[in-house]
Amino acid sequence: MQKGNITAEEILQQFHNQEIMILGDVMVDRYLTGTVSRISPEAPVPVVLHQGTEDRLGGAANVALNVLALGGVPVLCTVVGHDEAGKSLERDILPAYGIDGSGIIYSNERCTTIKTRVLGNHQQMLRIDREDLHDLTEKETDLLLERIVTLFDRRKIRVLILQDYNKGVLTPTVIRAAIAEAGKRGILTVVDPKKNNFFAYINVDLFKPNLKEIRDSVPFSVDTTLESLQKASAYLRSKLQNRYTMITLSEKGLYLEDEGGQGRIYPTEPRNIADVSGAGDTVISIAALGLGSALDLAHIALLSNLAGGQVCEFPGVVPVQPALLAAEFDARL
Repeated sequence: MQKGNITAEEILQQFHNQEIMILGDVMVDRYLTGTVSRISPEAPVPVVLHQGTEDRLGGAANVALNVLALGGVPVLCTVVGHDEAGKSLERDILPAYGIDGSGIIYSNERCTTIKTRVLGNHQQMLRIDREDLHDLTEKETDLLLERIVTLFDRRKIRVLILQDYNKGVLTPTVIRAAIAEAGKRGILTVVDPKKNNFFAYINVDLFKPNLKEIRDSVPFSVDTTLESLQKASAYLRSKLQNRYTMITLSEKGLYLEDEGGQGRIYPTEPRNIADVSGAGDTVISIAALGLGSALDLAHIALLSNLAGGQVCEFPGVVPVQPALLAAEFDARL
């Protein structure tokens, strides 16, 4: 790992053109925006006068968007529905950003996840989810794993991000096979887990749960003291044999432990929070690119805290802004 002072420009230069595969649950984040000036006479709910609709990349696709914003080259792998939302991803949304969608499998057996948020006067009033939660079929699994291997062989992938939202793409079979294939090729593995398959991610390089996920998964109480987080990390390591552990702690920052078992809490800065959606996507993107650059863990932690906090200051799911991140990072050196 690189140590000593380094500028944000130097870090971003190392991020430049890193090929990062993102494997996981892709979603479309749909925003219906309008104004509210009255309450419905039919029920005690606000009436939103619709003014616009916008589709954004969500879930694992938002991780790809963050990797792209930071100068990396995202390669997105998933299974989505062969439906209108899936076609829109392929035809409109991904090409608009120049994101490689050659790893996407389109299936008639499931629908593309759409999270529709209704915003009135810039405030979220309601969210409607359309999704399938069942695991991939055997056929879908075989097609996805075949595509992953093909891309591993054709591309210079440096890091594999496994981005799990419990929507059925990251099954135990897919997880084991993808980690094994990455290991054969010396590709680093970084995981943002969810509860269903929390302990399936064995022998990965970096495991990044949040505090709630830790509390839901270990057989003892966990608080935000160093001693408690070290105990939780040790338990994870005993189960997963992971090299590094990063536990995000919301407004308290994050805990990051090296491969020798030495951990530290990195506090964050107070901010005006507008929306916490997507902050974890930003953090995992920084962590992956940082590991791929052999960046010092302290710098990874600082960048992750800053970037995760910055995206929370904007409404909706948005990617990191490199210029804003660079300015704040350099100001703290």
